[in-house]
Amino acid sequence: MKSPAILLLCTVPLLGGCAYQSPKQERFQVSESVPANTSSASSESVKLTDAIPAQKSDTAKMQPVSLSDADKSETIAEAIERKIIRDANISLEVPSTTETQHKVTAIAEQHGGFVVTSESKQRDSVDPAKRTLDIKLVVRVPAIQFGPTLTEIKELASNVTQESVTGQDVTEEYIDLEARLKTQKALELQFLEIMKQAKKVGDALEVQRQTADVRTEIEKLEGRKRFLENRASLSTITVNLQAPAVIVVSTTGFGHSLREAVSDSIDLASGIVLFLVRFVIMLVPIFVFLILPLGLAGVYLVRRAKRVRLAQTLHATPTPE
Repeated sequence: MKSPAILLLCTVPLLGGCAYQSPKQERFQVSESVPANTSSASSESVKLTDAIPAQKSDTAKMQPVSLSDADKSETIAEAIERKIIRDANISLEVPSTTETQHKVTAIAEQHGGFVVTSESKQRDSVDPAKRTLDIKLVVRVPAIQFGPTLTEIKELASNVTQESVTGQDVTEEYIDLEARLKTQKALELQFLEIMKQAKKVGDALEVQRQTADVRTEIEKLEGRKRFLENRASLSTITVNLQAPAVIVVSTTGFGHSLREAVSDSIDLASGIVLFLVRFVIMLVPIFVFLILPLGLAGVYLVRRAKRVRLAQTLHATPTPE
């Protein structure tokens, strides 16, 4: 015969599935629990008025409320509680990137925000005077200050080259997380009650393992919920600050072209002369240390070979008797 703790453990998933009720079901149950007779309703109203402090009972007055007004109030309340993640990415051309960086930081702090990261990169250029600094800022501000902050930052630029604003509605996921948290917490309480009633070590260990799994799931859900709350409460604005590109105006004409041609020919001639000078200078050590010794050795070997052939010819000719 199975122990009562194991039977209770088997019924926990069924009880956990029924632990969560939607707001509509709760309201429906409350409405059904109200009695229909007026006498009980009046007695309940008397009790409620007695529970209210004297100051509030004196000033409180019954006012008629229409169904349309109630629907509007619920709609406004739902709109306020919506969780929307807003992000913006803009690229600005400014006269001075460093000065604008300080201004963007000041704007973010005025609206209750802060700068998350700040990156700077120098733009390559042959002319040192034309080297500029590109800066990237990641700013986070309260969601209610997202629009005014973005507008003030754009007013600092002489030209907005790129702008992207996105919004992600995570209200449904947030509500689902709350429902799952409620169910998991109720399930955890049921496991704890079962653990108190367990009389065997094996049953207690099994309930403890199930409780640990439920606690792990609760921590995951709470972490995701905190992440959504953080992202929805603080909007992110990425600001790319760049200096205006320098426009080079080319002047065309016969005289200008002639001067450029003469200048190019002089540069070419000077380049050729410098190449010949460098070539000669490079050949001098090669000639002294390599070509000259090899040449002398070759002349010596040729002369020696001639002498050997001449000696052989003299020995080969017969002497007259």
